[in-house]
Amino acid sequence: MRGLTKVTLIAASLVAFVGPASAEASDGGTDLLTGTDSHTVVISGTQTQTSSDGPRDSAPRPDSPSFPAFPVHEFDFDSCLDDWNSSRGCFRTVIDEEPSSPGTDSPAAPAITIDDLAQFAPDPVANEGEPDNVGVAGMPTNFIAAASVHTRSGTLFGAPLSVRFTPVGYEFVHGDGTSATSSTGGQTWSALGQSPFTPTSTSHVYSERGTYQAHVTVRYAAEVDLGGGWFPVVGDLTIPGPAREIRIFEAHTALVAFTCAQRPSAPGC
Repeated sequence: MRGLTKVTLIAASLVAFVGPASAEASDGGTDLLTGTDSHTVVISGTQTQTSSDGPRDSAPRPDSPSFPAFPVHEFDFDSCLDDWNSSRGCFRTVIDEEPSSPGTDSPAAPAITIDDLAQFAPDPVANEGEPDNVGVAGMPTNFIAAASVHTRSGTLFGAPLSVRFTPVGYEFVHGDGTSATSSTGGQTWSALGQSPFTPTSTSHVYSERGTYQAHVTVRYAAEVDLGGGWFPVVGDLTIPGPAREIRIFEAHTALVAFTCAQRPSAPGC
């Protein structure tokens, strides 16, 4: 730290005139004799001193109560863009929104069950007994159920949809207290390349003559399309068909001299 020391020497009387002069001080400072008059001598000088505490900053400390606070201005992104140039950047603060939990914005669509699709169910299928819904006791009667893939469209829970039913199982109820299940609806003897009254996968043998009420129950697997493709629905839809009357006769054998073609009036023709 540099200090200024002014020394004034006053003499009671001084006769001689001392002119301006300067002298180097031993401590590196300079003393200057500025003038004299008949009564006083004035000597002024400067002295350089170094503080042992090191240099000090005269600027106020930031944490001082008197330190002026910088004003805070609200940032306007649009105004920044208006005054934008290549040396000035404008940034917009974006706050990430928390993802909404499922079901908070809108209620989830209810799950579709097989019971919900009953209103779109295919029509019942009636079975047929071959030949011509008649048979012979002790011989196979062939049953056929002509079920197929069925598609319908409509509205469920206020939303449009399409429903597709595919037959996956059949239960043939014969009317004599017996039934049989099959994965197919059966085929005619002709389609199978078989002779009449031969066994098939869906045939049944009645032990006695009589009239029987036979029917078939079809099981359907369901698929639904809400506009994004088909997806399966759990469970099967079971649809029983109407009863079909099946007449069963007895067959008797006899020795005849001619065939029915030769003599149509012969017994049994």
